Parts: sequence; C-alpha cells; structure tokens
Amino acid sequence: MTLKRLLQRLLPATLRGRFVIIMIIGVLAAQAGSYALWSAQVRASQLEQLDELSNNMAQSIAATMKYFRSLPVDYRHIVLDQLRNMGGTRFFVSVNERRIPVVDIGDGPEKALVVDNVHTILTRELAIEDVVVEFSRPDTLRLFNNEVLLHDLPPRWGQHSLLMEPLSPPILVVQLELAPNMWLYVATLLGVPDIFSAGAWLSDERLLVGVLVLISVLGLSLLSIKSATRPLARLARAARQLGDDLDSPPLKESGPREVAATAAAFNRMQRRIREQVEERERLFSAISHDLKTPITRMRLRAEMLDDPRQRERFCASLDELSELVKGALASVKGLDLHEEPAATDIKALALHHALELRLQGGDVEITGQAAPLVVKPLAIKRCLSNLLENAVFYGRHARVEIIDAPERVTLRIRDAGPGIEESQLDRVFSPFVRLEASRSRHTGGSGLGLGIARHIARAHGGDITLANHPAGGLVATLTLARQANVTGL
Repeated sequence: MTLKRLLQRLLPATLRGRFVIIMIIGVLAAQAGSYALWSAQVRASQLEQLDELSNNMAQSIAATMKYFRSLPVDYRHIVLDQLRNMGGTRFFVSVNERRIPVVDIGDGPEKALVVDNVHTILTRELAIEDVVVEFSRPDTLRLFNNEVLLHDLPPRWGQHSLLMEPLSPPILVVQLELAPNMWLYVATLLGVPDIFSAGAWLSDERLLVGVLVLISVLGLSLLSIKSATRPLARLARAARQLGDDLDSPPLKESGPREVAATAAAFNRMQRRIREQVEERERLFSAISHDLKTPITRMRLRAEMLDDPRQRERFCASLDELSELVKGALASVKGLDLHEEPAATDIKALALHHALELRLQGGDVEITGQAAPLVVKPLAIKRCLSNLLENAVFYGRHARVEIIDAPERVTLRIRDAGPGIEESQLDRVFSPFVRLEASRSRHTGGSGLGLGIARHIARAHGGDITLANHPAGGLVATLTLARQANVTGL
C-alpha cells in the first residue's frame, strides 16, 4: 500500500473532519515547537547558572580547604563544629579516616559541567590529584566513618543544612585526601532543585495548560469550520437533488464572495440544464408529431401494393421506423416519469411480468423474497420489464434471485443465452446500441431499454451491472436502495 492510499484511508472522509485533523496537528506542532524552544532556553540558562554556582562553590571549598590546612591539628575540630552549625549555608563538612562510598546518581551535561568545574578548580588550587566529585540522594547519603545516614543525624548537624523538604534536591559530595587516613568530606546543595529532572518541562501543570489551549483552539476552530463548510454542505445537497429533481429551488447567493459566486454558477447551471431538458422534450414531441402522419400515410399506401413481398418489406421498414420513434419518445418520457413513491412488493411485480412472458413462450423462475420497498411502481415495473424481456429473448429461460438486506434489495437475473463480450458490457447501456444487428419487428427493439432501466435504478439509489456467468449466460444485477430519494424521477 502506497503512502498516498494509506493517508486517504486514515484521513476522515468529510472536509470538516480533515480541517479538525489539520488544526490538531497544527496546534500540537506549535505547542511542541514552543515547548522545545522554551526548554532549550531554560536548559541553557540552567547550565549557565550551574557553571557560575559550581565555580563559586569550588572556589569556596578551595579557600576553606586552604584555611583548614593552615590550622593546627588541635584546632581543626573547632572549625568543623562551627561549620556544622552554619546550616544556612547548605553544606556539611567532616573529616574521615577513609573515603565514604556514595551511591552516585545523575547523568547528562549538567552533571558533567559541575563535576568538571569542581574537579578542575580544586585540583588547580590545592594541588591535589585525588579529588572525588559525586552526586547523592538525601535518603542514601552517608557522612562519617561509621557511615551514618543523613536522616539519622541531629537536626542541627545535617538536616537543616542539606534537606529541603519536600524538594529533596541532589547533594553534591566532594571528598579530598588531605593525608594518609584523612579525607575531607564536603556535602553541599547547589540551589538548583531540578538539576537532573530531564522531563521537568512536561510537568502536570504544563500538560494541563497545553490541553486547555488545545481544547480552546479546537472549540473555536470547530465553530469556524462549521460556519465555513455549511455553504458547501448546502451545495452538495443541492447537487444531489439536481440529479433527481430539476425543479428544486435555487440556492441562496449569499455568504462569502467565493461561496456566493459558486452558488450563482450552480443556479445558472441548473437553469441551463432545465432549459435543455425542456427543449429536448419539445424537440422529440415535435419530431414524433411530425413523423406520425407521414408514417401512417406511407403505411396506407404500402397496404395498397399488389406485390405481397414488397408490401411485407415496406411494412417491416415502417414498423422499424415507428419503433425507433416510440423508443426515442419513451427514453424522454420514461426518464421523467412523474408518480408518487409507494410501498411495493418487488417479487409481486416480477411474478406478474413473468406470467405475461410465459404466455409468450418464455420461462421465468423466481426465488427469494423481499420486504416491501418504497419505489415508483410504474418506473420499477418498466425497469424489470426491460431486464426480463431481454433475458427471455436471448435465452428463453431466466432465473431471478431476490436478495433482501437492511440497506438494499438485490435482484440477480440470469439467462441461458450466449452472453456478451467483456468489451461490450458497458456499451450496451448507451442509447440506440443493440448487439443484435437486425431491427425487424421479429427481433424488435431500438437499443434504449437497458439505458432507461439503468437510469431508473440509479434514480432509486441503486444500479444495474452486467456480467457473464462462468457456466454460461448473462447475469444482470439490479440493486435498489431502501433509503433512496426518488421524488425527482
């Protein structure tokens, strides 16, 4: 399946539905683009902030370390106590005999930036190679030689300085080896709570705002689209009615300039079609009237011929000409047969016509049943007559199968004749086309029957198709819709 066909299947069939899909895609694309731009700007700003904070913090640690190293060993514990009591500075300091294991967390450019800045500055300022920089969660952070947890410390030591409930931001842990069996331990907060929150821009609040914006835009768009497509819907209804009833009222030539111009063009087309149909009726009526008199006069003169053979030839030619005139008039009047629709038993119509054909030597077998169908009885009777007469004429035997369904009634008429060439199956519906070459009164016909029958079927929301049966013969399939508008036939 090609991409084009796949899109045609996925897209809604209505113009309104396609407009809605376009609006949804447009709004989602606009929101995704704006959020992507916004998140990129926030991330760049966050990286800049982290760069500055990490540099300042590393400088502070280096300065504190220098001061700490300059103190006598006996005074260092006093400085540590003072630093622990400075909870507002958001850091905790201890000296341990070994490096405390840390469950390192986080990833990405934010962490790499902070770790690289701290490691580079401390290594340069303190001339210490063994500098370990890691991030930890508050609930897994251990601080002393006995690896006591942060949550187990007295509030004045750690909880007031490193915990920011309920945010629980990641804690930066820096460990430096001052001397053998002496590690300086520094834990601090950077002041950026969502440093590792990659999906923070997709928070519940932002999603709610995005959904509300989408609903608002779609609501306004639906109102606008409905107003814009209403004239198109009226035009479509008028076009359907025009196929059934040429006397339907004209469209209102109002609305936007393009819609008004389309309605005006449609009304002009309707008037021209109505005038052409009326002119056609007048033309055929005039031709019929003008031809009947000379045909009758010629028939009277032909009957006066002494030679029986010549008399027969003249009468056959006049019969052929008369049939052509009658067929032409029937094609005009039959396509515009004005009668009220009524509930009709299709099987009863077929049985009635089958009985008439049996009296003429034909054999028609009817199976199946259908509930009454609202149709124009005379028009459907003529349609069935054409199909059954063709089947009996070419095959002597016809089998009719009636199939009832909720949406349509189907009649399959199969004859026992020679069938039709595949290339001629559609051509036989054209006016004055007969595959049987002669036009004598024994073979009869003017080639208009199938065309009239198809027009009647289509006016009832159905159609007629022809196909050759694999076992021989021709199958004519007549479908009639149950919900068709047949007021204009």
